[in-house]
Amino acid sequence: MIPVIGFGAGGHAKVVIEILRSMHDYQIIGLLEKQKELWRTNVLGVEVLGDDSMMAELKGRGIEHAFIGVGTVGDAGPRRQLYEKVCGFGFEIVPAIHAGAIVSSSAQVGDGPTIMAGAIVNADAVIGNNVIVNTGAIVEHDCVIGDHVHVATGARLAGGVQVGSGAHIGIGAVVRQEIRIGEGAIVGAGAVVVKDVPSRKTVMGVPAR
Repeated sequence: MIPVIGFGAGGHAKVVIEILRSMHDYQIIGLLEKQKELWRTNVLGVEVLGDDSMMAELKGRGIEHAFIGVGTVGDAGPRRQLYEKVCGFGFEIVPAIHAGAIVSSSAQVGDGPTIMAGAIVNADAVIGNNVIVNTGAIVEHDCVIGDHVHVATGARLAGGVQVGSGAHIGIGAVVRQEIRIGEGAIVGAGAVVVKDVPSRKTVMGVPAR
């Protein structure tokens, strides 16, 4: 089994831990977390060892693989920065793809994805690096999802949707076919998007405004 270190010790880390355990390819040797009060605690039986200052020590012990256990709620910045820091230190981010997810053989999936139970990624979709496709979300055929995007629980993207880097598609949102969502944009929970969304704008409602 491949030893792997996790970054983050919150709710998203719990989900990734369970996915990686179900894959039977990885041994999770610990978590790193910036909040000192969480050090020496356990997350689903995995010890929080300390913070990012331990990266060099872990690399010296031959740990080459990692996962990002920090999710996003609108702002993708912290997760993106952590991903870039961990990759820059030379760790390989492992894919966490639940056995209960459906990922088309013709889809292209980038580095370090988290694709959760019940998610569907259909034919010829393109998923960028460090993307979260959350529980039960649907990314239809020919969608293009940029790096560091979060497609939240139950969101549905129709065919040919393009989502820019760092955007957030909220819980239960629906995006009509061929729509473009700009970089860093936020689509609110339950919104129905029928028009393109400019970069770094927030839309909500039915139809989304």
